[in-house]
Amino acid sequence: MRKILNTLFVMTQGAYLARDSDSLLVRVEKQTRLRVPILSLSGVVCFGRSLISPGALDLCGANGVAVSLLTEQGRFVARMEGRAGGNILLRREQYRATEDPARAAAFASAIVGAKIANSRAVLLRSARDRPEGAPAQALRAAADDLENTLKRLKPEATLADIRGAEGHAAHAYFAAFDHLISTQKEDFPFRGRNRRPPLDNVNAMLSFVYTLLAHEAASALASAGLDPAAGFLHRDRPGRPSLALDLLEEFRACLADRLVLSLINLRQVQGKGFTRAETGAVTMDEVTRKTILTVWQKRRMEQIQHPFLNEVIPVGMLFHAQALLLARRLRGDLDAYPPFFWR
Repeated sequence: MRKILNTLFVMTQGAYLARDSDSLLVRVEKQTRLRVPILSLSGVVCFGRSLISPGALDLCGANGVAVSLLTEQGRFVARMEGRAGGNILLRREQYRATEDPARAAAFASAIVGAKIANSRAVLLRSARDRPEGAPAQALRAAADDLENTLKRLKPEATLADIRGAEGHAAHAYFAAFDHLISTQKEDFPFRGRNRRPPLDNVNAMLSFVYTLLAHEAASALASAGLDPAAGFLHRDRPGRPSLALDLLEEFRACLADRLVLSLINLRQVQGKGFTRAETGAVTMDEVTRKTILTVWQKRRMEQIQHPFLNEVIPVGMLFHAQALLLARRLRGDLDAYPPFFWR
């Protein structure tokens, strides 16, 4: 199993990344603030106005460290990585699978099935932790809706059927999402999912964390020799990492949403860390973003039992584990792709 490595998040505006031998230097106003050995990194994520020297890019590319560029608020801009790894035969098989409606539907059904099951588990766990009342009842009703949707996800379902089931489940899940927030209700109300731009504090956090996890998924897929852009559930679109977004679906509720909910419910973030523009768009300040990143980095190191591999691995290794299982299925080593089910 691959050793879990760190992701370097560069958030200070005006920071400059340079190379010093086999390390990256982070300089702010010509002062070196951080030195990181390249062998300890799996990726670099730069927010906003950060500069990277050609030498630093060369070092990252030579060592398989992907560099992602995001806006200051976390919206994806670009991604740079070195030579593609893996066997060309594996990627050809991936492309053939994406173009075969039946094979693509089989992968998409497994991914969506895990997404719905994991979303249902989040709802039920919260309902068990709540006193009996309207919120707990609403959570259980939404969980029942997801269970019925899961039962309708038949083996012969087409991609259109699967996408329809995923859309219905997402609507039912987010309709009950506000009941998962138990504190700071005035500062963190939730009335539905919205993005580009997010229109409330909760959606701003969700979009930010989804972007972080999409970066993790893309890096894991590339390291397994797969093309992050060629997906099964998400349609091909220039510049979109469709397969990374496919893989992310399994982890949205159990990793991303639970992270956002714990930050709110444990009061690790506050309403004063958000600003609403005249357009209605909500943005987070630097302190809030750093808090989210710090908590996520700690969460990545926690241990979890993988249900299929039956091994205890760090949370940060989950994307790599699923990427390897996906590659094994494409090679024909597995009879079916085993998605991740959260327990």
